[in-house]
Amino acid sequence: MEWWLGYAAIGAAVGFFAGLLGIGGGAIMVPLLVMLFEAQGLPREHILHLAVGSGMATILLTSVSSVRAHAARGALRWDLIKAMTPGILIGGLLGSAVAGAIPTRLFAVLFCVVVYIASANMLFERRPAAARAAPGALGMFGAGFLISAASAFAAIGGAFMTVPFMLYCGVPLLQAIGCAAAIGFPIALAGTVGFIASGFAHGGLPAWSLGYVYLPAVLGIGVTSVLFAPAGAALAHRLKTRTLRRIFAALLFTMATKMLIQLW
Repeated sequence: MEWWLGYAAIGAAVGFFAGLLGIGGGAIMVPLLVMLFEAQGLPREHILHLAVGSGMATILLTSVSSVRAHAARGALRWDLIKAMTPGILIGGLLGSAVAGAIPTRLFAVLFCVVVYIASANMLFERRPAAARAAPGALGMFGAGFLISAASAFAAIGGAFMTVPFMLYCGVPLLQAIGCAAAIGFPIALAGTVGFIASGFAHGGLPAWSLGYVYLPAVLGIGVTSVLFAPAGAALAHRLKTRTLRRIFAALLFTMATKMLIQLW
């Protein structure tokens, strides 16, 4: 029962901060899952892979409600989303396959690199100058591929890369955020399938795991994250979140570094 309570607590934190700050949950979820999995006694050599694979799977559950909310407000550019989806699916499958095959220490380093970049973007609020128009089909495919492949190493929906790319394409900020939410679903789908497939190639995984996806964690986190996301979103309309985003960016940096030292 204590492990279920732990998953529920992680889900509550992930959902609340996602609603409050508009960030993906993997960057904070994975270090917390690593600590919980280690305390639970799961195989140490698979802990990080299980944490990232499970984090990807929870995004499948949480992204649907976010997409529906943005679609209701007309904040989605389906033309751009459709153009990026083929690259997203291929990039996510390839990125998760690579992540599932590399040693834990190297995986931890790559995870931290992705989180550090995401934290820096959040901390400094970097916004590129807008281009005249979105690139052609090949450029959109390449952007989707790179965003999805990088996201597979940290169980994040890719918003830290998608939003700047959309702004570069001349998309208004609110639509850029909506597109990032929508793109998070195919990223999570491809990443989850990849981590399931790569996990089946390794033995010694715990019971109730589907490849590198640990089902109890997915269920416990998914339920409470969906419940607490509206509370964070409601509070976001009452608070100035700029300072909170910077504090949260520093927290992500610290947690990722602690996890790297722990796994090393």
